[in-house]
Amino acid sequence: MPARAGLSSAEDDTVSGQLVAAEGLPWPPSVGDFYPPDLAGPWVTKFTLMVWLAVGILIIFFMASYRNPKLVPSKGQWYAESIYGLVRDNIAREQMGKDGIRFAPYFTVLFCFIAVTNLFGVTPGLQISPNSHIAFPIVLAAITYVMYLYIGVRKQGLGRYLKQSLIIPGVPWPMHFLLIPIEFLQNFINRPVTLAVRLFANMFAGHLILLVFTVGGFVMLASDNIFIQATSIFSFLMAILMAFFEVLVALLQAYVFVTLTANYIGTSLADGH
Repeated sequence: MPARAGLSSAEDDTVSGQLVAAEGLPWPPSVGDFYPPDLAGPWVTKFTLMVWLAVGILIIFFMASYRNPKLVPSKGQWYAESIYGLVRDNIAREQMGKDGIRFAPYFTVLFCFIAVTNLFGVTPGLQISPNSHIAFPIVLAAITYVMYLYIGVRKQGLGRYLKQSLIIPGVPWPMHFLLIPIEFLQNFINRPVTLAVRLFANMFAGHLILLVFTVGGFVMLASDNIFIQATSIFSFLMAILMAFFEVLVALLQAYVFVTLTANYIGTSLADGH
């Protein structure tokens, strides 16, 4: 926006911010925007309420779908069975073989939870995913981490599991001084860290891109320059286009997270390195 007469660019931005504040608009955004006003107190964030909302949606959906199961499924039952079949056949069985079937219910719940919370990022009124806050992906990755460690130790014993995870058979013994630290980082550090960061980074970046195009459109629309005002339509169109792309990314990231979880647990159940 061109600077007002007699004002520098910085002074013009300050005046613009004061005008927006005087009109009662929340600009610029602050940490307080993550807290619903006068709704649940200072210790319950918007993210917390959205997580519980996702849990409630999934409980109601699956209970309603299987309330009266039929041989010829209703539409709701068909949707629920299709989601379970997708996870069981394309993730659990594909990554773990027949051992993956018993983990399919957990993987299905995990997939649905991540997908729903990711889709909150393009839901009107919510417009941000809890997974764009690093704390929630860390918790999900920690659950996977504890699970695959516990399953591996339970099946093989601590000593054998550590040997299988750290020592590559058939390698000259001096190489183990180099390979054991690498295997330790790969299996016990990199896996949970990258699992959490991948989900967080994709959802945070998607939210940031939508924010840039949406806010950019409003800023250009408020310009005194007619050409810039007309250009704002391209920013709004990009925001709409990226919203559809974000839906694809939200579902894909849920699929990737669960696939990697199944892969990690599968390596704990495997007998070889």
